[in-house]
Amino acid sequence: MTDPRDMIGYGASPPDPKWPGGARLAVQFVINYEEGAENSVLNGDAGSEAFLSDMVGARSVPGARAIAMESLYEYGSRAGFWRLHRLFTTRRLPVTVFGVALALARNPQATEAMLAAGWEIASHGLRWIDYQDIPEDVERAHIAQAIALHTKATGSRPLGWYQGRTSPATARLVAEEGGFIYDADSYADDLPYYDRSHGRPQLIVPYTLDVNDMKIVSLNGFTEGEQYYRYMRDTFDQLYEEGETQPKMMSVGIHCRIAGRPGRARALARFLDHVAAHKNVWVATRLDIARHWLETHPA
Repeated sequence: MTDPRDMIGYGASPPDPKWPGGARLAVQFVINYEEGAENSVLNGDAGSEAFLSDMVGARSVPGARAIAMESLYEYGSRAGFWRLHRLFTTRRLPVTVFGVALALARNPQATEAMLAAGWEIASHGLRWIDYQDIPEDVERAHIAQAIALHTKATGSRPLGWYQGRTSPATARLVAEEGGFIYDADSYADDLPYYDRSHGRPQLIVPYTLDVNDMKIVSLNGFTEGEQYYRYMRDTFDQLYEEGETQPKMMSVGIHCRIAGRPGRARALARFLDHVAAHKNVWVATRLDIARHWLETHPA
C-alpha cells in the first residue's frame, strides 16, 4: 500500500522564501469569526455547541438550547470582535479573517468593518461544525453554499480556505473546487508547500493550533495572559533567530470570544508591540503570503 502521507517535507534544507525586503520572518494574524454559526438547535443541529468556550469540558445538550454557551459565543460578536478590531486597526496591522459564512451573514456591521480595514476574509466554511462524519456529498454542497453566502456577505468570493474541523475528503473537495489560491487545513510545516495528491498542485499555507488562543480554553493549555504572551513571544523569538539563515512563517490564531476578553486582549497587545519592536519582519495576510509563494516558488 502506498503511504499517502508526506513525512519528509523540506527536510534539512527548506527553501529560502525570499520574503519581501529580505525579512527574516513572515508573521500573520488570523481572527476566527465563528459566532452564530456554531452547533445549535436554532441552526437545525441535534444539540448545542460544546467546543472552544470558557465552559471547558461542557457537554452538548441534545435537542435543546444551551443559553450559557450561546451567550459566550455572543460575547465574541458583540464585544470581543470590536476589541480585537481596535487592537489591530490602531496599529495598522494586516489581518486575515477565517470567516464562517453564516457568521459573516449574521453580523453585517462586523463584516463591513473587516472590509473597511482592508482585511482579507478567507472562508472558514459554511458552518462551525465538525465535518469528520458528514457525508461527502453534503460537505461538497456546504463548500459551494459557503462560497455563495460569503460572496453575498462580502462582495467577492473567498480565495483562502480553512475548514478547521475537517473530514478525510475536505482537502480533495477544496482542490476540486479549483478557486482557492490557498488551503490552510494543515499544521505540517513552517513554510507554504504544494499538495499534489488531488490533481492540480494546491498551495497549502499551514496554520497553527499551538500559537493559538484556543489553548486558553483547553484543559492542557494556558491558564492566564502571561503564559499566552510568553508562548507567542518565545515562538516569535525562536523563528526570528532561525530567520538569520532560514526564514520561516509564523501564524497566530485568535478567536473573538477568547482573546477578545479584556485580560487576554492585553496579552495580545503586548505581543503585537513586541513584533513591532523588531526590524526585518513582514507582517502580512495569508493571501499576501500565498501570492508571494506562487510567484517566487511556482509549483
